[in-house]
Amino acid sequence: MKIKVGIIGVGSISVSHIYGYLKRPDVELYAFCDINRERLEYMGKKFGVTKLFTDVNDMLSLKELDAVSVCTWNSAHAPCTIAALKAGKHVLCEKPMALNSAEAEKMKKVADESGKLLMIGFVRRHGNDCKILKEFIDTDYLGEIYYSKATYLRRDGNPNGWFADRSRSGGGPLIDLGVHVIDLVRYLMGGPMPISVYGATFQKLFNRPNIKKAPGHYRAASSSGKDMCTVEDLASAMIRFDNGSVLHIEASFSLNIKSPEEKIELFGTKGGAKLDPELELYSDVNNYLCNVQLDMPTALSFDGLFENEISHFIDCINGKTECIAPAKDGVALMKILDAVYLSAEIGHEVTLA
Repeated sequence: MKIKVGIIGVGSISVSHIYGYLKRPDVELYAFCDINRERLEYMGKKFGVTKLFTDVNDMLSLKELDAVSVCTWNSAHAPCTIAALKAGKHVLCEKPMALNSAEAEKMKKVADESGKLLMIGFVRRHGNDCKILKEFIDTDYLGEIYYSKATYLRRDGNPNGWFADRSRSGGGPLIDLGVHVIDLVRYLMGGPMPISVYGATFQKLFNRPNIKKAPGHYRAASSSGKDMCTVEDLASAMIRFDNGSVLHIEASFSLNIKSPEEKIELFGTKGGAKLDPELELYSDVNNYLCNVQLDMPTALSFDGLFENEISHFIDCINGKTECIAPAKDGVALMKILDAVYLSAEIGHEVTLA
């Protein structure tokens, strides 16, 4: 019997989920829900889905529905996920898990009580680059990883719309972009827990609507038709973990740099590694410093990335594998993000319990 899946929020990110489900012969794309009826009907027609809802509770009342992807803006992640879990559905919730750790902890509690799977959309965990690098880490090629750097910088990449509205997004580049690389580093290191955070955020450039943009750059407008920007331009933080390692993170929407950057660097006692975007390894051989580049493509490929994530979700539901992106990891990450924003506000380090 096929697993019947619904999509809550049929905006842009939902398309990646939809195509992932369509690749699975054991899944039936069953229902769509969105508050924007025009978009809802367009997506329903495009993908042949006839069960369309503007009220999430109406969709969740379908007893035959087994699972949902929550692809809404961030402020709706918690209420939609909690409603779905209480209705007895398995949930794949897009990142970030919620607006804050309090919401995330409530989501996990409901998931635990319901006995249903709550998986968080940490899609970078399912990447080809992550798989290869993790093989080197798991075989102790790097030794003890004691320091790491994660960078996700855009020069002029404020998406505007709800991304620039803190009431719906929960924050700016830290919660939108930084979440990817912070989680990736933490996953690669085996999931150490954060114990302290020093963070700083800046709102100096805003969304720079005066900039003449080349084709392909963000041009989205707010849902009200008025430009807005209530989130940070840049966030930076030092995160100390319970295994003694430290992570330095930088994330920006708007920053005066030459070109966008997206990379992670890991520094260990036996070797180092960098994804930028190809994987490079650094160590020593016969007492000579050496650099290693694999004789195969190692940069993150988006071809099959979300399909890997969706397949993992379905396999977890079917009991074929253990979830590699559980709710507890989403809670841990939300605690880090909360601490960065709080540290930036009060001007000193935040210690986590």
